[in-house]
Amino acid sequence: MSGESRLERGRRALAEIDGAAGQNVVDALAGIAPDFATYLFEFPFGDIYCRPGLSLRDREIATIAALAAMGTAAPQLKVHIEAGLNVGISKHEITEILMQMAVYAGFPAALNGSFAAKEVFSRHETASEEAGA
Repeated sequence: MSGESRLERGRRALAEIDGAAGQNVVDALAGIAPDFATYLFEFPFGDIYCRPGLSLRDREIATIAALAAMGTAAPQLKVHIEAGLNVGISKHEITEILMQMAVYAGFPAALNGSFAAKEVFSRHETASEEAGA
């Protein structure tokens, strides 16, 4: 890892955390702001997510809570709910995180987060069923 650039480290971390969902965001930026995609790799994923001190699971718990509390980031929340599932957070735990947000961010934010989770869970179940078929 010591020989990795921020960009390389960020690409690796994003693939591990978000899988295809993260790459879809980067691909969507390619025609609009490719430099912004590079910044996305380098700073949040190459610098912050790769820091010691918190596991990827812990970082995704914090991210899901923050995005839900914002109430204005449904697309990003969906990506990070999927990432949470990828790094071992259960559907039950994600639901509890979102319910907790009712206390600090209000019921509308918690409800919107719950509906975003419902959509991700449904897609996740469909993908799992198709993979098993």
